Amino acid sequence: MRVAIAQMTSGSDPSENLEQVERLTREASAGGADLVVFPEATMCAFGNDLSAVVEPLDGPWASRVREIAVGSEIVIVAGMFTPGSEGRVRNTLLAVGPGVDTSYDKVHLFDAFGYRESDSVEPGTQAVTFALEGATVGLATCYDIRFPALFAANAGKGAQVNIVCASWGAGEGKVEQWSLLARARALDSTTFVVACGQADPASSGMQLTGSAPTGVGHSAVVSPLGRVIAELGPAPELAFVDIDTAEIDDARGKLPVLANARSF
Repeated sequence: MRVAIAQMTSGSDPSENLEQVERLTREASAGGADLVVFPEATMCAFGNDLSAVVEPLDGPWASRVREIAVGSEIVIVAGMFTPGSEGRVRNTLLAVGPGVDTSYDKVHLFDAFGYRESDSVEPGTQAVTFALEGATVGLATCYDIRFPALFAANAGKGAQVNIVCASWGAGEGKVEQWSLLARARALDSTTFVVACGQADPASSGMQLTGSAPTGVGHSAVVSPLGRVIAELGPAPELAFVDIDTAEIDDARGKLPVLANARSF
């Protein structure tokens, strides 16, 4: 499986962000990728009025992403916002393309480091996987990476690859935590972890205020034994990584944490 990581910077305009999705998807397809992964909040950056851009999964934004994916013969995973209840939205990953049409609503909401995602976002309740190129892929979003149980649940559903789409909050030690957590979740679940974050807006000369998490970059792909296969810097970038899911059986033979796990 060839994976493209589309580390981009989202703005406040969903249509302009969609143009980035289309351009980067075509580049990913031309590079031979089977899957292109975009960050959390691809549709619209945090720090904006999410209720003003929210759309259902069959709305115009998601429908156009489907068209781009099918036209480019590639699967797209990208973050958007869908309707929730009681005036809140859902922080949703859309996964669409040939033979794939599913979505995941972020389970663990980012009520940490002075930010309260739950004020405006309704949590999801289900782990989600999908099949691609003979492999099973699990989905997770940003703060989810701090919770091993979701990754183990995805692995229990057959996942060999776990995708984490993020708009990671900046701050002291946060890049190091992101890198450490990606490696830890790969080891916990003995899966490949594809961690795609928003680029650091400062790397493009953008000055932002407020506490909204807008990205630090440093997207990465980690092997099931915790080896960093690829890591990006802070700036926008499209990177390609070839994943051999045959490595999963070898890794789980050496490190059978899933088989050895106990519940308490």
